[in-house]
Amino acid sequence: MQALAERPGTTQLLQRVKAMNAAQKAELDTILLDFEQKLWVPQIGPQQMAAESKADIVFYGGAAGGGKTDLLVGLPLTDHQNSIIFRREAVQLVGIEERIAKILGTRKGYNSQDGLWRIPNSARVLELGSVKEVEDWIKYQGRPHDYIGFDELPHFAESQFRTLIAWLRTDDPEQRCRVVCAGNPPTSAEGEWVKRFWAPWLDDMHPTPAKPGELRWYLMNEKGEDEPVEGPHVTRMIDGEEVRPMSRTFIPAKVDDNLFLMTTGYKRQLASLPEPLRSQMLRGDFNAGSTDPAWQLIPTEWVKAAMARWAPRDARGLMTALGLDPSRGGLDKTCAARRHGQWFDELLSMPGSVTKDGPTAAGFVVPLVRNGACICVDAIGIGSSALDFIKGLNLLVLAVVGSEASGIMDKQGNLRMRNKRAEMYWRLREALDPTNPDPISLPPDQELLADLCAVRYKVVTMGKVAAIQIRDKDEIRELLGRSPDKGDAVAMTFVSGIPEPESIRRSSAPPPPDWRL
Repeated sequence: MQALAERPGTTQLLQRVKAMNAAQKAELDTILLDFEQKLWVPQIGPQQMAAESKADIVFYGGAAGGGKTDLLVGLPLTDHQNSIIFRREAVQLVGIEERIAKILGTRKGYNSQDGLWRIPNSARVLELGSVKEVEDWIKYQGRPHDYIGFDELPHFAESQFRTLIAWLRTDDPEQRCRVVCAGNPPTSAEGEWVKRFWAPWLDDMHPTPAKPGELRWYLMNEKGEDEPVEGPHVTRMIDGEEVRPMSRTFIPAKVDDNLFLMTTGYKRQLASLPEPLRSQMLRGDFNAGSTDPAWQLIPTEWVKAAMARWAPRDARGLMTALGLDPSRGGLDKTCAARRHGQWFDELLSMPGSVTKDGPTAAGFVVPLVRNGACICVDAIGIGSSALDFIKGLNLLVLAVVGSEASGIMDKQGNLRMRNKRAEMYWRLREALDPTNPDPISLPPDQELLADLCAVRYKVVTMGKVAAIQIRDKDEIRELLGRSPDKGDAVAMTFVSGIPEPESIRRSSAPPPPDWRL
C-alpha cells in the first residue's frame, strides 16, 4: 500500500474514496467487480474510442503496434453472441488463436478443425475464417453473425469484403451488430480500395475530410456505387426494396497508444524499417508510396501523375474515341471511357444487372458519343451483341478482340506485342510515360488506378523475336476480386486501327484553294 500511495495522484484518489458515502462506495464496488469479471477491457485512448464507436463499420489502426488484434478479439469475447474474424489465409490465423487463448487462459471450447470457439461459461461463439481465393466468400454465404472482424483488411479483395458483410445480422433485438476492420496501409495497388472506401479519412485530396471517429453514412445506389447521405434517416427504394445507409469511420492508432508495447523496444524496430514501410508502419501514413512488383506493366506513380495533372473541362474538344467494356453479369459493370485526344473525361459505369444484354449496353453508350467518334467495343461475350446493335445504328464502331494477333512493335522497335490486349495496354503505358512530351491525363479514380496497376507482363519469344505478353482479364479479376472494367475501357482507346471520325478528318484537311488569287 505504501508503494501505491507514492504514485502521482494516488493520495488524492484515496481521499476521494474515503469521502464517499455508503451508497457511493457500494456503486464503486459494483463497477470494480464488473471490471474484474470482464475478460477484456480496451486501453484508454484510440482503442477505447473504437470499442465504443457507434459506427456500423469501424476501421482501426493504420500503424503497426496499435493494439489491433486485441480490439478484434476483445469485442466478440465481451460484447457479442455470434462472431467471426477473417484473415485472407488460414495460416495467418495462428496469432489470433494464440491471443484468444491467452485472454481466456485456456483452449477449452476450441475446435481447430472447423475454427469454432465456444467461449467457456457463456453462450458466445467465435469463429475464425479464411478466404484465400476470391470466390471463397461463398463458403460463408447465408451464415449470419452479429460481429464480423477483418484482420489486415488491405489483403482482402473489395468484393470479398462487401459480400461477407452482407450477412451482418441477428435475431436478438438487444444485440448490436457491427463490422470491425484492422490493418496497416496497403503495400500494393490491389489494396488501394481501402483508401477509396474510407476516403474522407485517408485521402488528403478529399473535398470533405472527416475527423478520426467521425461518422459518415453511405448507401449503395442504383448504379452500384457508394453514395454519401446526411444520416441514418435517408433511404432509397431500389428494385422495390428499401435500402438503408450504414455508417463508417476510421480511428488511427500507433504504437505510442499501446502501453503494453511501449516498454518493449518495438517502436525502435519500426523506426529502423526502410521507407516507405517506416512511414506506413510507424506513422500509419496511407499516402506513403508503395513498392511496385518487378513485372508491373504501368508504374503506379505514372498513373497517379496522370490523375494529378487532370482537371475538369467545360470545353472538352473533339471526342476521338470511346472505349466500351460491356458487363458479363454478376458484380461486373459496363464501363465507358470517353477520350478527347490526350484528355479523358470522367469514366461512366452501370451495373451489369442494368446493362444485361446487347440492346441495353448499346442504349447506355449511344448517348455518350460525340463528334462521330469511334466506339471501341470488347467484342467477346455480351460485347458481340452490343457491337451488332451499335452497328445497326450506323455508328462508327471497332470490334476489339484481345486474343487476336497484333502487328505492332513498341516505340523503340525492339519488342512485338503478343496480341491485341498486350498492344493496347503497352500503348497506354507509352502514353503515360512521363518522358512523353504530351502525356495523357486521367480522371482521379481509385478503381481505375487499381485496374491499371494490376496488369503484369512478361517477355516471351515469338519465332526469333521477343514479345510482350500481359496477364489476361481472368487473372486480374482473381487478383482484384472484380473485373478491371475501367482499365480495359481506357486501354481499348489505344488499340491500333481506330478509324478517325469524319469530323476530325474535316478539321485536319488542308483548306480548299482560294481561286480568287
